[in-house]
Amino acid sequence: MTLAGRVALVAGATRGAGRGIAVELGAAGATVYCTGRTTRAQPSEYGRPETIEDTADLVTAAGGTGIAVPTDHLDPAAVAALVDRVERDHGRLDVLVNDIWGGELMVEWDVPVWQHDLANGLRTLRLAIETHLVTAHHALRLLSRTPGGLVVEVTDGTADYNAQNYRLNVYYDLAKVAPIRLARSWAHELRGYGGTAVAVTPGWLRSEIMLEHFGVTEDTWRDALEREPHFAISETPRFAGRGIAALAADPDRHRWNGRSTSSGELGREYGVDDLDGSRPDAWRYVVQVQDAGLPADTTGYR
Repeated sequence: MTLAGRVALVAGATRGAGRGIAVELGAAGATVYCTGRTTRAQPSEYGRPETIEDTADLVTAAGGTGIAVPTDHLDPAAVAALVDRVERDHGRLDVLVNDIWGGELMVEWDVPVWQHDLANGLRTLRLAIETHLVTAHHALRLLSRTPGGLVVEVTDGTADYNAQNYRLNVYYDLAKVAPIRLARSWAHELRGYGGTAVAVTPGWLRSEIMLEHFGVTEDTWRDALEREPHFAISETPRFAGRGIAALAADPDRHRWNGRSTSSGELGREYGVDDLDGSRPDAWRYVVQVQDAGLPADTTGYR
């Protein structure tokens, strides 16, 4: 599996799945542009320590070339400048990963629309959907010039799961269904240009924010099982990254065009494991164990 000579843009690479995906694209040999709003000089409203420069350094350390470009993806001019830079530097874009999110601090769980803060809800939709449209508008112009381009829309939940389950509140529900539909749209629009678009969901992610929520680290994450036993199915952000890197390197990747898939399915298809050597299948577990009300038991699911 090699992506040597390929150019990727991971929009929303500061932390979480975006960082894991960027690092694994780099590990496969790609040049990876890492974008986000938190830099070493200027943090975003998150007020968190992760930065896009840190992500770019991790990409380079993994074997690729990491390039950090501060970008607010709600600013069309900034995104246009970003894509112009990629074009000047390389003349091509092979992989676009739309992982922009930024709504964790505004989500109100299980709150009806008339009680949810309206400004926070609309801001969530702008961050989760409008940013993806702005980025696609500018980036797909370049990506479509070279046959074989790949677009990955990162979301939470598969198409089947999200069709059958209401996700937290109306804003979150829309925010996580929309990327699946966008992947289908990009699949339609890129078909005549030899491109492929896929929606990918990680499983229960051991992101920096989730680890902090449980008061654990990546080394001690199993301590969280006493509080939440089903966290046993969780995965690192690198697992989805490995699956996406394998998908990008697959010469027959167009067979995925327009589909919704998961890190677990990609792991099975391409034979890739998480950092600990396991292969968690979180969404099958969620349906068959967690949502079914069964005791936590990952036997047969990782």
